[in-house]
Amino acid sequence: MQRRLVLLVLLAGASVGLSSARAAENDSAGGEVRLAPARHPGGIWKASVPPVGMKAEFGGHDPIGLASGAMIKADCSLNWIDPDTGKLYCFSSATSQSYFQDWPKRNIGRASRQWQERSVGGS
Repeated sequence: MQRRLVLLVLLAGASVGLSSARAAENDSAGGEVRLAPARHPGGIWKASVPPVGMKAEFGGHDPIGLASGAMIKADCSLNWIDPDTGKLYCFSSATSQSYFQDWPKRNIGRASRQWQERSVGGS
């Protein structure tokens, strides 16, 4: 019993010693405290809003849904702009966007084929 008490006292003392050492390190480093970065005013869950007047490809439908044969309208709050062509693609979910970005050229090709079939078939 007495050994446990001694062990607890030693551990508590070591903990206080480490805290003091860390405080001394911070003081010697100029006493600066690191602050969290400023939060983005638009939030972290939505991508940036595309420029006004920019038209989405596939009539604003989700390319992954379209490639799968479903016409899923997206509001463009989740979007991706192709750095090569400057074209805007809109997504209905973050999962869809993430999957799309694994193979963007392949997914654009699949969605384009479905879009053309629907456009030709619907005309």
